[in-house]
Amino acid sequence: MKSIIVGTAGHIDHGKTALVKALTGIDADRLEEEKRRGITIDLGFAHMELAGANGERLRVGFVDVPGHERFVRNMLAGVGGIDLVLLVIAADEGIKPQTREHFDILKLLGVRQGITVLTKSDAVDAETLEVVRLEVEEFLRGTFLDDGVNRTTSVVAVSSLTGSGIEQLKSELAAAAVHVQVRDPQAVARLPVDRVFTMKGFGTVLTGTLISGTIKREDELGIFPSAKRVRVRGVQVHGHEAEKTIAGQRTALNIAGASTHDLERGMVLAPPGIFEPTRLFDAKLELLPSAPHALRNRARVHFHSYTLETIAEVLLPEDELSDRGSGTNDAKGTKTRSLQLRPGDERFARIRLREPALLLPGDRFIIRQFSPVVTIGGGLVLDAAPARRGVGQRNFLQVLIGESREAILHTRIARRQHDGITASQLVSETGWTKEVIEAQLSTALKQGEIVRVGDRLVHRPAMDTLQLLLLTNVGHFQEKNPLAGGIAKEELREQAKVGVDVFEAALNSLLKDKKIEASGELVRLPGRGVALKDEEAESKAKIEETFKAAGLAVPALNEVLAGLKIDRARAQKIVTLLLREKALIKISDELVFHRRALEELRRKMAAYKSKTQRIDVAQFKTLAGVTRKYAIPLLEYLDRERVTKRVGDAREIL
Repeated sequence: MKSIIVGTAGHIDHGKTALVKALTGIDADRLEEEKRRGITIDLGFAHMELAGANGERLRVGFVDVPGHERFVRNMLAGVGGIDLVLLVIAADEGIKPQTREHFDILKLLGVRQGITVLTKSDAVDAETLEVVRLEVEEFLRGTFLDDGVNRTTSVVAVSSLTGSGIEQLKSELAAAAVHVQVRDPQAVARLPVDRVFTMKGFGTVLTGTLISGTIKREDELGIFPSAKRVRVRGVQVHGHEAEKTIAGQRTALNIAGASTHDLERGMVLAPPGIFEPTRLFDAKLELLPSAPHALRNRARVHFHSYTLETIAEVLLPEDELSDRGSGTNDAKGTKTRSLQLRPGDERFARIRLREPALLLPGDRFIIRQFSPVVTIGGGLVLDAAPARRGVGQRNFLQVLIGESREAILHTRIARRQHDGITASQLVSETGWTKEVIEAQLSTALKQGEIVRVGDRLVHRPAMDTLQLLLLTNVGHFQEKNPLAGGIAKEELREQAKVGVDVFEAALNSLLKDKKIEASGELVRLPGRGVALKDEEAESKAKIEETFKAAGLAVPALNEVLAGLKIDRARAQKIVTLLLREKALIKISDELVFHRRALEELRRKMAAYKSKTQRIDVAQFKTLAGVTRKYAIPLLEYLDRERVTKRVGDAREIL
């Protein structure tokens, strides 16, 4: 059964709640004060089933919103998740201020399906009704509710009192529902919370419109932005018990693990461990032509998205300045442009929220002037994980506006350069499932445009740039250190500032293509190895053999170098070469050991651990066969290598 959410919109006392009751038989005014005062204050909900135009059954959920200007914030909490709108205009009053503001909000939120309803048709004569109809048609001309543009919408005159026109409206609803795009039940679930209460015998209950995905009984969910985890004990869809709820349905969840103190309108339920709340995001921002004045950089506004309401600061980047921007003359008479967004214009902007929220690309939002509070604009979230602004930022955001998921994924991977990005991070940034992401990238992966490195995805041009950087750095190092035999891999990686997996992939590709050579832990350009003279080669062999034969009772390095045939400067360079090759390992300013001696010591420590977990200095001296002169530096070396851990005067063998 197809599910759609229908929202009402319109001026106060134009009959929105009465219309919903006439359609469904349900009074959406649930608060005592609403019934006493005869006006809608908060959101109301109702539902019905309807025979679709193509024969299918439709499950229709209604969100009835308040029309009073003081309660627009409540109206905004209800219309964010609707699929279709009933724009309600009373025939005896016509278009009023909240009619206009509500309609501006609908356009900013990207609502594309709807029906215009002239209520209270029984209160006017036929001639007046026709005059109002013409006024409404003129008001809607060129919009998504204009019959001349979208034949799925129309203007229907009804009377909730007599029932006149109600059946026609139901038929129009069924016809319009055919064109409503079904929300994706396979996407990651998100449920913006619009009500929280306690029900006797059940505990905490929350309600909302499921905007994506599926939620089942016993699912574990996170409450965002707090990320507190809860369990779904029960599910209701339009007032009926269900095993699950799918995208596009009005939903009530009975949850365990949180009280009404942990939840409030504006929070979002989603699977835990996938998303990160944000306080900063990039967006396409539009200012209404009716806005009272231009929006300046760093202006504070009231921000609304789905059921969320908070304070935000609008940051307008300098590179987005319009040539039509207003300007002033400075003291020297030079024309300077101010950072601002003029009524009727749109541009990229960065929004900073007062508190973190769960927002994803594609989410729409409304901004209202800070004071006096009126709706002035809205926009589209493009990137909820923005990078530092830089060259190419505009082009990046321009791609995100498009509908090509493949292009969006490509540009998101490319902006991470050689660091790459994991599939899990892409899910968090886009809200798409791993299956969708893998399907969109399958061709690029096959053709090598995207490179998979472990669990990371790297853009091929970024990998090529990294390889060129590694080659350049190897060449520069060898020019400065001709006797070094090459640069240590770890030093090369740190220079490139790249992760281990991506570095190894780039290095292995260079080795495979024979663009570099490796000798142990050293890498060098082909044919650029160390060319030692006879006496230098002889000295190198003598140094290594001396330390190898010494085991752990090594001689002083200065004594060894003094016995060579070459000068001290060349001898020191040869020692540096042996250290880079990891043949020798320096553990203090004075002590150098051969690699094999230290490897043997590690084996002895492992064997000793099978007898006891601890070893003191005296026991270590006996085990290693060395004096205290060597024992203390060796134990400190083992501490650094995480072979041991000092505990008081002894060591714990790890």
